[in-house]
Amino acid sequence: MAFVRTTVHLWALLVHSGWMGVAPSPTDEGSLRAGHGEHGDPGHHEPHKDSYSTFASEFLESKYLSDDGYPFPTAPPVDPFAKIKVTDCGVTKGCIRYGKPGCDAESCEYFLSYRRIGTDVEFELSADTDGWVAVGFSSDKKMGGDDVMGCVHDDNGRVRIHHFYNVGQWAKEIKRNPARDEEGIFENNRVTCRFKRPLYVPREETLVDLHLSWYYLFAWGPAIQGSITRHDIDSPPVSDHMVSIYKYEDVFMPSTAYQTFNSPICLLLIVALTFYLLMGSP
Repeated sequence: MAFVRTTVHLWALLVHSGWMGVAPSPTDEGSLRAGHGEHGDPGHHEPHKDSYSTFASEFLESKYLSDDGYPFPTAPPVDPFAKIKVTDCGVTKGCIRYGKPGCDAESCEYFLSYRRIGTDVEFELSADTDGWVAVGFSSDKKMGGDDVMGCVHDDNGRVRIHHFYNVGQWAKEIKRNPARDEEGIFENNRVTCRFKRPLYVPREETLVDLHLSWYYLFAWGPAIQGSITRHDIDSPPVSDHMVSIYKYEDVFMPSTAYQTFNSPICLLLIVALTFYLLMGSP
C-alpha cells in the first residue's frame, strides 16, 4: 500500500510540473491569453486555418477595423427612386394628369397615381415645383375640412411626407401621420414622392377612409424652410367626379393654358369670326 501511495504522489508531481504535457508552460499561457476566441474572449486558442477564406477574413478585418478593433459604421444601401410608370395608368393603377396634353409624370404640371396593395393604398405624386405637392380628399370640391397628404422639399434637399388638415383656407399639420414606406426626390425642379397609407382607418375627423369615394384636390407650391406656403395657382384643380380607389382610371385635365380653345364661348367666337371672314363684310 505504501508503494501505491508513493506512485500516486509521484504521478501528481509530474502532472503539476508539466512533464506529462498537461500543464501549460508560461510561454503557452501567454499565447493563450493573447488568443481570441469566437467572441473575442481571452484564453480561448483556435488553430490557424491555412485557407483563402481565413486569409480573406483576416485581410478584411485588418482593413476595415478601427484602431480599437471595432468595425467602422457603414451606411445602409440606398436604392435609387424608381421612376413613375405612366404605362400602368388605367391598367394596374389610376392616374390623374394636369397640364399639357400627352404629359407624363415628369412633364405634367401635376401628376397623381393610386393603387391598392393589400390593405394599403400607394400614392405617387409629382409636380413642377421646388417646394411641395399634395392631394386632398374632399366631400364637396371645396377647400375646408379636408384630409391632405403632402410631400415637402426641405432645405436639406430631402422630401418628407406630411399629413395636413384643411381648416378653411389654411392647412394645419397633424402629428398623426398615416404614411408609411415613404420615399421622395427633388430633381429637375420637380418634387416627386411615393408613400402608402392604410385603406381603412379608425374614425377620426382628420382622416378619411379611402375605401369611400372622394373628390380629389390637387395643389402644389413653394416652401420656406420645409414649411408649405400658398399654392401656385389661385384655383387649384379638382377632380370633376368622386374618385373610387377601386376603379383605375387614366384622367387628363388640361391646364389653364390649354383650356382657352376648349371653352364654349371661345368656340362660338371662332365660329362667328370664321363665318364673318367667309361671307365678307357688307
